[in-house]
Amino acid sequence: MLLLGCIKEVSDYELVVSLPNGLSGFVPVTQISDAYSKMLSKEVAQGELLEDLNLLSDMYSPGMLVRCIVTSVEKSADGRRSIKLSINPKMVNKGLDASALAQGMMLSGFVASVEDHGYLIDIGVNGAHAFLPRQKAQNYVKAVKKGPDLKIGQNLNCVIVEVKNMGRVVRLSTDRSEVAASLATERQNWTLSNLLPGLVVKARVQKVAPFGVKMTFLSSFTGIVDFMHMDPEKSMNYSPDQVMKACVLSVHPTSKVVHLTLRQAFLHPGGSPNQLSSDRMGAVVKESTVKAFCKQFGAIFELDDGTLAFARLKHLSKNRKSFKPGAFKPGCKHKCRIIDYSLMDEMCIVSLKYQVIEARFLQYQDIHTGDVVQGRVFALKPVGMQVKVAEGIKGLVPSMHLADVILKQPEKKYSIGDEVKCRVLECNPAGKKLILTLKKSLVQSNLPILSSYEDAKPGLITHGFVVCAKEFGCIVKFYNDVRGLVPNHELSSEFASCPDKVFHEGQVVVKVTVLKCEPQQERLLLSFRLSGKPGSEGKNECTPKNKQEVKYQVGEMVDVKVLKKKDNGLEVSVLEGEGNVVAWIPTTHLSDFVVTCKLLWHCLQEGDVLPRVMCLSDNGERIILSRKSAVISAVQEKQVVRSFSEIKPGMLLTGYVRNVMPFGVFVEFPFGVTGLAPKVSMSDKFVTDTKDHFVVGQTVIAKVMSIDEEKQRMLLNLKVSECSSGNAAAESFALLNQYFKEMNEIRNLLRKREELSKARGLCDELVPGKQLQLVVQDVKEDGSALFSGSCVTGLTVTATRYHLGDKKMVPGEKAKALVLHVDALTSKVYVSLREELLKQ
Repeated sequence: MLLLGCIKEVSDYELVVSLPNGLSGFVPVTQISDAYSKMLSKEVAQGELLEDLNLLSDMYSPGMLVRCIVTSVEKSADGRRSIKLSINPKMVNKGLDASALAQGMMLSGFVASVEDHGYLIDIGVNGAHAFLPRQKAQNYVKAVKKGPDLKIGQNLNCVIVEVKNMGRVVRLSTDRSEVAASLATERQNWTLSNLLPGLVVKARVQKVAPFGVKMTFLSSFTGIVDFMHMDPEKSMNYSPDQVMKACVLSVHPTSKVVHLTLRQAFLHPGGSPNQLSSDRMGAVVKESTVKAFCKQFGAIFELDDGTLAFARLKHLSKNRKSFKPGAFKPGCKHKCRIIDYSLMDEMCIVSLKYQVIEARFLQYQDIHTGDVVQGRVFALKPVGMQVKVAEGIKGLVPSMHLADVILKQPEKKYSIGDEVKCRVLECNPAGKKLILTLKKSLVQSNLPILSSYEDAKPGLITHGFVVCAKEFGCIVKFYNDVRGLVPNHELSSEFASCPDKVFHEGQVVVKVTVLKCEPQQERLLLSFRLSGKPGSEGKNECTPKNKQEVKYQVGEMVDVKVLKKKDNGLEVSVLEGEGNVVAWIPTTHLSDFVVTCKLLWHCLQEGDVLPRVMCLSDNGERIILSRKSAVISAVQEKQVVRSFSEIKPGMLLTGYVRNVMPFGVFVEFPFGVTGLAPKVSMSDKFVTDTKDHFVVGQTVIAKVMSIDEEKQRMLLNLKVSECSSGNAAAESFALLNQYFKEMNEIRNLLRKREELSKARGLCDELVPGKQLQLVVQDVKEDGSALFSGSCVTGLTVTATRYHLGDKKMVPGEKAKALVLHVDALTSKVYVSLREELLKQ
């Protein structure tokens, strides 16, 4: 069915369209036009944003009239009907062919491409090529104020000004005066098969009925104007044979019944219908007067301000049994509530139902973060539980928030129809997004609600829940997605070496104290220790009593002795003065090389001395040290930034991975500056899973792509092709030299350890570059091969398909191989059989 609609709401993925008679429909982002869908597919395939692809909100706004076609009508579980629409011109204009195109016709078109002298327009007619010259578009471009150019996917009302070659070439205009004056005439040869909604015609009144008018137009066509679309100022003055302008509202595909409107807002194409003042939505009208009642549709009321409103039959009473038609005679008074506004009918939609009039919430805008609401379980899904809060308002309780503890089988606790008491974690009316929690600790909390960074004043005590526990501390989330960091030393009075073993995702923290907040940067520092002064409770394991007397600067070099080995690092003592200053070296900071970090931690023992270790941070509570040579060199050569104000786009900075997320990698640099490398800028290869490319603690060289000074954020590029200083060969040799230097250090350590004889033998004997005589043991499905031999007894020796070269391996065959890498901890040896390496 073809309909004229008016855009009501615009989101990233769909348009909500007001339809005649108080209905609404949805246009998915894939049903705009072929050109727009093609760009969407290209963006998805490339995995990165396209500059030419505009958001729907950049092209559409509430109040715009659009021609649409119904693609499907679906019924949801709660009985509500969902009307899916398309505004793609190929579907809307499918009744037209090139030979039917005529001068003066008004069609819907979409910008397909931007050219030097104008725009190619997709009008959805096979064999027709439509062009809009720039001079014919300037008037419209200035009026809509959406930028200096029309955008691909933008909807236009176009008037045909010239037709050539039997409709194969068409010239268009979007000039507002030409569009507003357009009129469908008999000479344009419209038929019931190609008649379009939105066309303005001259119509003659044929018959006047109590609830509508029957009219003829375009010589032989008949149309119906229902009681909602008669001109309110002339509704009692229509007479047979009267001639007036009318606009086509809808065309039924099979019965060919045409509905028209006589409302003034639709009689000038390119205009917009009147909109309701936002403060009237949800208003309760104590006395509304019945103007007309139709037993098939509903009733029309006059509200206290003189405007008209419509109530559907189901909203006139609690149910069918309690409905009394006699109560809706003209002049009867009723109490009602405005529940919606129909742009296409220019009329409020009201309800007389008691439960609607008394309802606490009518729309998402009525709900505020922190509100405690009653709801009914609507559906149980893998992501969580859907709760119906009110008519047309649904919320999601994520799996994490179904209880104070994680429920493995929520269906045993909740059933469809159960009434539940929830608290609003987040409400986004524009996106109709409502996130709720059922955690009793949050629902019953009397502490202040923290819903914005501006509210996070130092000293504020509130409730939150853990969303992440890592070696550096815990990330705690509050309301409206406000989140903050509880550093390791603020988790408790005793140092927690493994926070992930103490705290778990979803855990409600009894009380959290705000230590510091930077609202513009959205940075929030928190504490689980509820003492008057942060850090004053108990004794920190890594902070001796006289620690406050010693302050180390970032970049300062010290010698240290290992005091204690822990799962994620080394507790060390600084060898100067009385030697009672304790510091911490995370395992990931023992080396620039991830593999070497683990091996060094394995080899080092209590009492070992590590020379020339650099101070990475000293916050007065805890000293963090690093042995990463690349980071140390960057600091010593002053190739670092000490504050955000020093950062410039194009800079190459040495840092280390702070966190790996699905959308990208956070990189930290000396002096605490951090940045984000988005997924598309992480690697020269296509990235499917970010964890396959980087690990926490890995040393990286990053290029600054852009900075946001207001929020103090920067975007980085980690692609090797972008991050070279110019002499790639020298950089590679320097890295290799450092790697072999550290491996030699590890060999020296292993020679002192009798109990590590196997690892010592691996490091001493199987050095990279050594040639071995091996026997093929097995060939795997992925093309790699396993080897055995007297020199590698008890070890796993493997070569990837690439390093087998062109050789076809057969089990039992002898082969000469070159050692590429030895993993002493896992007893794995990686070799190559490629001729070019063996000859060298």
